Amino acid sequence: MPRSEFVYCPRCATRLVTRPVGDRPRQVCPQCDFIHFTDPKVGIGVLVQHQGKVLLVQRAMTPEQGKWSIPAGFLDHGEEPKAVAAREVLEETNLRVEVGELLGVYHNPLALEQGGASIFILYRARLLGGELRAGDDALAAGFFSPDEMPELAFASTHDAIQRWQQAETDE
Repeated sequence: MPRSEFVYCPRCATRLVTRPVGDRPRQVCPQCDFIHFTDPKVGIGVLVQHQGKVLLVQRAMTPEQGKWSIPAGFLDHGEEPKAVAAREVLEETNLRVEVGELLGVYHNPLALEQGGASIFILYRARLLGGELRAGDDALAAGFFSPDEMPELAFASTHDAIQRWQQAETDE
């Protein structure tokens, strides 16, 4: 049975049933033929480097509460990913950034169980200004050098930091 938050059809309120649709079981309305497709949650993250350090936030929320990650948040329907990236940095750290190149797209198959993003898009950004302080869903925020990394959350954060550290040693 597919996981879903729907029990009843959002169009006609008939109880949904599970039927094969295409290559997998999906929730379908036997009354109006509505098919519930479970869309992935998309997260947007930002790697901000400044003076040989990288910006991290300590998570106040689950999953991975208390661990550190790059500033990130969810993409809502209709939003432009780079705008979300800049907004999340501002909300979590009070810093303004210019979002630049795409660094990677990650698939997280465990996201459904963890409540996180199943698709994660990572951008690089350049610091423009602001006064660093934790906000929104961050317990703390700070810049960290490659040799002073705190306990990191998420495979995508580990990968981003590893790539950043490698780039720092290559320069």
